[in-house]
Amino acid sequence: MVVITISQMETRLPQQETDKQTTDYITHWLIKPDAVEQRMYQLNMAAAALKQSTLVVLPTGLGKTIVALIVIANRLHKMSGKVIILSPTKPLVEQHASFLKKFMTLPPDEIVVFTGSIPPAKRIALWKDARVVVSTPQVIENDLLSHRIDLSGVIHITFDEAHRSVGNYAYVYIAEKYKSQAKDPLVLGITASPGASSEKIEEVCRNLSTSNVQVRTDDDPDVKPYVHYRDLEWRHISVPVEIKGLKDSMQRVLDDRVKQLAKLDFIDTNRNYLNKRELLDLQSRLQSQLRSGPDQRVFKAISLVAEILKVSHAIEITETQGPEALAKYFERLEHEAGSKSGSKASRRLVEDVHMRQAMYALKELDVTHPKLEAVNDIVSAQLSNNPDSRVIIFTNYRDMSELVTRNLEGVDNVRPVRFVGQASKYKDTGLTQKQQVEILDKFRSGEYNALVATSVAEEGLDIPATDLVLFYEPVPSEIRSIQRKGRTGRSHAGKVVVLVAKGTKDEAYYWSSRRKEKTMNSKMRQFSDNRNAEPLGETSGILGARMPGTTGNLGALGTVVTGTPEQSGVPEQSEMPGTLEHPTEKAGQKQLLDYSGEKLQIYVDRREIRSGVARALESAGTDVILSTLEVGDYIVSDRVAIERKTDVDFLDSIIDKDRNIFGQLSDLARTYDRPVLIIEGDNLYTARQIHPNAIRGVLASIATDFGIPIISTRDAGDTASMIQVIAKREQVDEKRTPSLHGRKTAMTLSEQQEYIISSMSNIGPVAARKLLQHFGSVESVMRAGPDELMEVESIGPKTAQRIREVVGSVYKG
Repeated sequence: MVVITISQMETRLPQQETDKQTTDYITHWLIKPDAVEQRMYQLNMAAAALKQSTLVVLPTGLGKTIVALIVIANRLHKMSGKVIILSPTKPLVEQHASFLKKFMTLPPDEIVVFTGSIPPAKRIALWKDARVVVSTPQVIENDLLSHRIDLSGVIHITFDEAHRSVGNYAYVYIAEKYKSQAKDPLVLGITASPGASSEKIEEVCRNLSTSNVQVRTDDDPDVKPYVHYRDLEWRHISVPVEIKGLKDSMQRVLDDRVKQLAKLDFIDTNRNYLNKRELLDLQSRLQSQLRSGPDQRVFKAISLVAEILKVSHAIEITETQGPEALAKYFERLEHEAGSKSGSKASRRLVEDVHMRQAMYALKELDVTHPKLEAVNDIVSAQLSNNPDSRVIIFTNYRDMSELVTRNLEGVDNVRPVRFVGQASKYKDTGLTQKQQVEILDKFRSGEYNALVATSVAEEGLDIPATDLVLFYEPVPSEIRSIQRKGRTGRSHAGKVVVLVAKGTKDEAYYWSSRRKEKTMNSKMRQFSDNRNAEPLGETSGILGARMPGTTGNLGALGTVVTGTPEQSGVPEQSEMPGTLEHPTEKAGQKQLLDYSGEKLQIYVDRREIRSGVARALESAGTDVILSTLEVGDYIVSDRVAIERKTDVDFLDSIIDKDRNIFGQLSDLARTYDRPVLIIEGDNLYTARQIHPNAIRGVLASIATDFGIPIISTRDAGDTASMIQVIAKREQVDEKRTPSLHGRKTAMTLSEQQEYIISSMSNIGPVAARKLLQHFGSVESVMRAGPDELMEVESIGPKTAQRIREVVGSVYKG
């Protein structure tokens, strides 16, 4: 019998019947009458957001989108121009567009959707007449880089899920372009969880150029009346002794690898455990040591760290996910170990006697993790008591989402569906955005009543009827935890249940998540108080909104709503504190554009957009022309084409036969008179466990055999600077213009035949050639039996059996 203990319960206060009064609605020319409930905290936040660019932090389900709606309506009513609302995914974009069309009085054709599935030419036409553009950020970024649109006529941008505005994400680039192009920019960032650290919050504000932060929590007096009852329950589940036994064999491997690290003198001899952060820090230090030259001791230590990480992950899966998930992980580990590009760490682990013991013991094990039974019981009880309920089950791993879905299919009244991201992995095909939208529609309609989802469902899904959210395991991230919990208790009372496996990492994540959530709320309050020179709240006197029981139009947000001549009070961007300094404007640093008195033109392969190089070139004033290039990544003249590789990408193209670096460079050298290879990054000799002399050999071949010069750069900005200098020499000094020509070399018949045979796992190009030379054709190879195959040099029983398995097995796609 499964033993389940119930920990303390946390609740959000219920909305009392005695608190209910007559509902009052927002009255505005661009908002449909009697459609949007008037809530003072939303009006106060919108008032602040209309005065200056603002980051709004509001718990999920309390109407961040309503705040955006009020801001959008007022900007459109007061000013001439268009607004943009950005959201990370196509389902969220479609959701926002439907919301705006439902509640705004604008003609539906003035609210348009931009996604990658809409052709560029059509987007240009839609942009011209649109007043509201709802888009994924990548599409707007692409159109900006391609000069299809500019933001000079945009009077407002809302950044949904604004906590993403960090690093190289498209939000950062768009916000920078908006600041530089718009005449009167106003930004609104909306999020439920910006992060627990002051540094993360500050980075978001800096990247969006928001000078004001507005925060509300469930406990604020003006928010409490709208907070629905949400029961939070932590269920602690005992792990069966049989499953713990699987851990014992793997723990021996883990202890052995830690001892070996200590013997190599890289960790203290008294240490018998390293957490993941310590391991990653050690890995980084070891890789840094290799920069001064090869050291077999360091190579061995790096491999040991990789083994420790893999074994630690296997143990965590065993205890928190269960034997079925571990079996899938072992399958991937064996696949990696057997592949040509597999790491030595994987091969050593698969060959380790104790790991083999764990693998054999797993096959004999006839027990499932009690979490699966708990999921069945909880979901079944919910749907039996309330057949119209909707349930979301969150899992951290795709494997587990598949297992949970399959497990629930046998439960009465439960109609489960799996909801994962778009990326496809080994034996796991992702969902297209169209499929995701269809699944959500069917979930809303009730065709499915249990959504088994990974992190893809954490952000922004509008599923108001979700009555239960079940965590298969806790998550250590405060952002993800808050977003998951926010999927319920939105329009009515809801429940959250988190499963915690006793004595496992689940418990560490449980405490970490709770601590980080509390820290985030405290930090946000402190950050908001410190940043806002004149805090705007319900007592600020900014609003003249109609209170419950009064009559007349909403005079909210100063006089902006009523349309009187008073201005919205948006300060000049240069006056705003905390705005983002352009990276090329720092003192003493010469801008890229200063190198040329004429505008340069560079063709850039579309696949390079994510690198940041195209952005840096465009920001520097270069005319970037996005195109799908057959050869090269950057074309700067009729004779110079540049192939760009990061250090990791370059190394992977050496060991992965499907990413043949020599084939790419051969096409480059054949097509352009002056080909150039740029290798970006400082970890060429440390990012992969490849002997430095092997790397030097490849570099020597590229330089001498192909005659291609190799240039090393630090990062994307440095790469952009180098490309700019080359383009300036070609276009300004030499008076040459960019010209696209050349195509990839087509495979010869023999190369195509070799490719077909070598595409089977464990068969490289050498073995493929020997098979074809022996049998004479692809067809003959495919018809050969195991004994005939083994007559060929280097083809053993295992490889012969693998060929027959691929050729003769029934397709199960």
